[in-house]
Amino acid sequence: MESADHPYWPRSLSIPGYRPNDRSMAEILTFLFSVSGALLLGTWLLSGWAGPRLGTGRRLALCWFSVCGFIHGVIEGWFSLFHLQIPADQHFLSQLWKEYSKGDSRYVIADNFTVCMETITAWAWGPLSVWTVYAFLQHKHYRFVLQLIVSLGQLYGDVLYFYTEYREGFTHSEKGHPLYFWFYFVFMNALWIVIPALLIVDAWRHLAAAQSHADKSKGPRQRNHID
Repeated sequence: MESADHPYWPRSLSIPGYRPNDRSMAEILTFLFSVSGALLLGTWLLSGWAGPRLGTGRRLALCWFSVCGFIHGVIEGWFSLFHLQIPADQHFLSQLWKEYSKGDSRYVIADNFTVCMETITAWAWGPLSVWTVYAFLQHKHYRFVLQLIVSLGQLYGDVLYFYTEYREGFTHSEKGHPLYFWFYFVFMNALWIVIPALLIVDAWRHLAAAQSHADKSKGPRQRNHID
């Protein structure tokens, strides 16, 4: 039996205390993309004059980590702290999550996997994303280690995110809907598979090259000793 008191799937979903948003979808998406765009622009400009000279690809990677710091730390951090209050809450970030939940209703019912995954993402990958930006701007020797750790964590979490929903038959969204399913659920989350995968390969190459150089710089006696 269908329920008409909320816009989420499955339609029989029970969401006690649910209050519909009083902010429009346009307002919510404008906020999200405006802040992300400002961070992209700010990081691009900062990476052009602060610290060592960086190539275009590296500057784009720092823009990515900057936006990740915002999304993980602020938006997903809000969900981590207030997931039980979101259905009835009218704070702007709660309304953002209620809008996104049209593409994945697990967020509006505080699904156990989603809460655990987003909590780790918010409090681990959020701060580490910001640290990664700092490490590259300051040319820290551990910068590619941070890039590898954060990207592996993002990729692993997103693969589980998609796989758990696949196992449930994509029941938490209107499958095939151009905005809610394909844009909210598929496209926006696929970014955290494609980009981290590329950054993992990039970090692997740099770390492997550094280890190769370290091995070659050792004397014959040192090369015979495995660290």
